[in-house]
Amino acid sequence: VAENSAQFKKIVKFRDELPQLKEMILFDAPQQDDLESARAHNITLYTFDQIIEKGKAFRAAHPGAVEAELDKGRKEDIACIIFTSGTTGEPKGVILTHENFTLQLEELPERITIKPNQSCLSVLPVWHAYERACEYVVMIQGGALAYSKPIGSIMLADFVSINPTLFPAVPRVFEAVYQGVQRAMRKTGGVVYVLFKFFVASGNLHSKIDRRLFRKTARFGNDHIILSWILLFIPWLLLCPVKALGSVIVFKKVRAKLGNRFYGGISGGGALSPDTDSFFWTAGVNVVEGYGITEAAPIISVRPIKRPIYGTVGAVLRGMEARVVDEQGNVLPPGKKGVLHVRGKMVMQGYYKRDDLTQKAIDKDGWFDTGDIAILTVDNEIVLRGRIKDTIVLRGGENIEPLPIEMKLNELPVVARSVVVGQDQRALGALIVPEKDEVLAFADQRGITYSTYEELLGNKVVKDMFNHEIQGAICAKNGFRLFERISQFTLLSEEFQVGKELSAKQDISRYKIAEIYAKEIKVMFKNAG
Repeated sequence: VAENSAQFKKIVKFRDELPQLKEMILFDAPQQDDLESARAHNITLYTFDQIIEKGKAFRAAHPGAVEAELDKGRKEDIACIIFTSGTTGEPKGVILTHENFTLQLEELPERITIKPNQSCLSVLPVWHAYERACEYVVMIQGGALAYSKPIGSIMLADFVSINPTLFPAVPRVFEAVYQGVQRAMRKTGGVVYVLFKFFVASGNLHSKIDRRLFRKTARFGNDHIILSWILLFIPWLLLCPVKALGSVIVFKKVRAKLGNRFYGGISGGGALSPDTDSFFWTAGVNVVEGYGITEAAPIISVRPIKRPIYGTVGAVLRGMEARVVDEQGNVLPPGKKGVLHVRGKMVMQGYYKRDDLTQKAIDKDGWFDTGDIAILTVDNEIVLRGRIKDTIVLRGGENIEPLPIEMKLNELPVVARSVVVGQDQRALGALIVPEKDEVLAFADQRGITYSTYEELLGNKVVKDMFNHEIQGAICAKNGFRLFERISQFTLLSEEFQVGKELSAKQDISRYKIAEIYAKEIKVMFKNAG
């Protein structure tokens, strides 16, 4: 099935590699040369309208046949195969059954609620597993779906015309709204900006205390609730009128842009930044965060809109279990960081024609290794702390495999090792271990003076040279997409060591690097603005 003539022509080029291709359907009418090309390649070409007419004729000639075929369907039947990102080689096909999807719908409507007379405004790609889940949740409750674009002017205009109840989006969309408000206030300046900062700060403090007192924040042990009330009740009470005033003067305008029926935003496809989360909480705009993975069709957990718990992505859905294990596979108690495993009937059948990968991902007891680092709260909610697996997810929801980028960077004469970073950031960055001899030779050629190697790596000429080399390697000419470009980099003076940054096999331990160089990574992306 292809959209139009242009897509048909792309497929025909590979006709010799597609021996089973016999028929094609085009939504748009084919051009005359398409018909001739189809005949030449022994392909029967149909328009969508022709298929509709054939369907009507079939149903008239075979009454009840379609319904009988539908009745044969079983929950264990394959619903679809979703192929994950394949930039490191052959993509993995995730086999999902009807049951994988439908089981989620037993509880999701309790957490994400919409009524038949309400609507959901979506800016997600319709082919995305996250978008599919959102559509199912809305449809099963009889809500309406409206589609927009993640472009500020278009999206805000659609908020006015649609007046939606729900708004699912990737974190970057919510962050764009937050940053847009911040920019507008800075541009206004003067007393208005001073008041804005005051009400945001006081509102954030009130919300933080409120979450502590009413147990709306992640708990990892005894939270000493009685002591908290003794110490925090008076500050909470004193801040109540300040927050109420800020709500009327400042945050009412933010809420107004979302319409008068707005109930909640759902952030998924990446981690929502704490600053954005806090701002919307303070502004009285309910934005909940969810977590999922394609292999779980895709939703694993989401904060309930009616009672969200700050700092978490909610507990796993009913019918699913979660545990956190250490490197030896030992199950860890609440509050301890490890690798998140999930189990339940939402988990995929396996990877298409890759039993080896399936057995590696799912153990004999049915536990699926998500590859994500997490902590469980005392109430069994999930708090994410990063990813062990290599895939990097940017704030816009783009999934990027870092290995091809690193391989290309490591080909550069001046690079000894590289690690691409950028989880939940706007763009990618890189930690670079230079080839020391090459850098020293470059400095000698350019007549650069320095007292230490660290000082040399901070030299502007050296940095400019590295930037030129990196941009020349990671570019469209070499097959890299725009969001795979390296926007920032940090030069490290020390080589990676086995047992520290490297495993015994000399492999990069990404999650260890994220901890060891947390400060450098934070500064790098802070400088990126």
